[in-house]
Amino acid sequence: MELIQIVLLALIQGFTEFLPISSSAHLILAPYVFGYADQGLAFDLAVHLGTLLAVVWYFRREIMLMVRDWLISLSPSGQPTVNSRLGWAIILATIPVMIIGVLIKDLVENELRAPIVIACTTIGIGLLLWWADRYSRRNREIGKMNFKHALFIGVAQAIALIPGTSRSGITMAAALMLGYTREAASRFSFLLAIPTILASVLWVGKDLFSTQETVHWQDLGLGVLLSFIAAYTTIHFFLRYIERVGMAPFAIYRLILGLVILGFLYL
Repeated sequence: MELIQIVLLALIQGFTEFLPISSSAHLILAPYVFGYADQGLAFDLAVHLGTLLAVVWYFRREIMLMVRDWLISLSPSGQPTVNSRLGWAIILATIPVMIIGVLIKDLVENELRAPIVIACTTIGIGLLLWWADRYSRRNREIGKMNFKHALFIGVAQAIALIPGTSRSGITMAAALMLGYTREAASRFSFLLAIPTILASVLWVGKDLFSTQETVHWQDLGLGVLLSFIAAYTTIHFFLRYIERVGMAPFAIYRLILGLVILGFLYL
């Protein structure tokens, strides 16, 4: 891979993974726009690993508290806490995407990675995100997350297997529809990304080791580093400003992107 391609794709993955605009759509469209050959399975794995490391490092304190309280809650004398309930909520919300992902893996990889699908999901979820942000009560904090709400968000996350949907976009929209604040919706979406991206990395890694693809370790290392930096920066500023900015700019961007894709396809 050329250096500019490595930098471009790593930054695209890092900046878009946690914004509600669909990283998969941008990575699929990048070769069409810039004329690059497919970056290959190994590089996809590397940039996803970078975003995974970024979200784990950013939320390391919350993760440690969740894991501690969750383990304590397993003991007969363990008392549930906000952290342990949040841990259980993330586990429950992860189940739908795991099950559905296995069932429709071939469909997603072979049939749904088309520009027309991406255009439709980009526009549709953009409208949903705008509506949810506009009409949500936004008065629930993340500590109020219950299992029914977690399952609803988890089912929404499974829909994001369709390219262009955006995992973060649809999970944030689902949380907003349930009345959570923008910050709470974003924070739960980012925490929920950890087991989801981890499962994806392991799944892609399994396929990688079963292929004869040549591995260029310097390219992969740079991809991990750049996607880590971009993702960490995105998470920090998104959580800092989302209550003030809202979801409207991202919804508008999705609408414009979807219309541009349709324009290229049919004009």
